Amino acid sequence: MGHELVYLSLGSNIGDRARNLNAAIDRLRAFGEVAAVSSFYETEPVEFPAQAWFLNCAVALDTEKTPRQLLAGILDIEQQLGRRRGQEKGPRIIDLDILLFGNSIIDDPGLTIPHPAMHERRFVLEPLAEIAPDALHPALQRTIRELRGALPPGPEVRKTS
Repeated sequence: MGHELVYLSLGSNIGDRARNLNAAIDRLRAFGEVAAVSSFYETEPVEFPAQAWFLNCAVALDTEKTPRQLLAGILDIEQQLGRRRGQEKGPRIIDLDILLFGNSIIDDPGLTIPHPAMHERRFVLEPLAEIAPDALHPALQRTIRELRGALPPGPEVRKTS
């Protein structure tokens, strides 16, 4: 199968958010080489606004794992860090999502790649555009920079120092 470059979105809005993100990034190294990490962004919660702001980032991972193996791995990381998948859009210690997996298009129960909502989420596209502006969304055939440029004004996303 060889190497694939995978892009992930990480988020946290409980406890020491930066520490939660860094702990997840460290654990991702078990699945490949962390090739890039974006800045951390303060993001206004969407869909479920009555909660604390999130800290979000994007990570590029060079991996030999299959998409299924990586999904199992990140669910494991979420559990290790104390994530309980309760309320769908509620507060979370850590949230890891696979955004892009090379040029793969996968539509299986429990695994959809590219991430089905990524192109409409500024909290995903802003960090991702920082590390991979020219990465191509294989289904939409548009770059991350183009997708970010097409977003309507929406919830606030700002880079932390």
